[in-house]
Amino acid sequence: MRKIVLLMHVSIDGFVAGPAGEMDWIRFSGDVWEYVESITGEADTALYGANTYAMMESHWPTAADAPQATKRDIDHARWANNVEQIAFSTQLEATRWANSRIVREDVAKEMGELKSRPGTNLLMLGSPTLAQSFMRLEPIDEFRLNVNPVALGGGIALFDGLEGHVDLDLVGTRVFTTGVVGLHYQTVR
Repeated sequence: MRKIVLLMHVSIDGFVAGPAGEMDWIRFSGDVWEYVESITGEADTALYGANTYAMMESHWPTAADAPQATKRDIDHARWANNVEQIAFSTQLEATRWANSRIVREDVAKEMGELKSRPGTNLLMLGSPTLAQSFMRLEPIDEFRLNVNPVALGGGIALFDGLEGHVDLDLVGTRVFTTGVVGLHYQTVR
């Protein structure tokens, strides 16, 4: 069965974005990018909430064609443009990105069907509100959290509004040159 994997950058105090949604505090380096590529390389489906989908759709379809595109941009655009893109939203009217579709209702049923299909991981990129919804339904199998060495003091919290708790087993860690720590957890079921 396929796994749902959440990949998220988070501050040391648990926020995934600042009070106005800012993400300029995220520390990226070559080794962080390689780590992220190893995770995307194990997925054939990307899962997004409405806001993250809109941001990704506005950038990645043409990112590889930009004159200043780096090899990393080209490689990630190739991956992003070739996997299935699923936006979970009641707000989005339509998608323009190839291989994309919108799921508006019965999220639990959709996830059950997706997990039972052949393929590799289902990767949720960012999308904190969607992640919170999924945590309430308990379908996230792995958490890949890149903890950045910064305290924001406020903003969008990853684990905001949880009812109960999410039990996790730590299965791996990695320290990057920027001080970011990659934490790899599996959900205890």
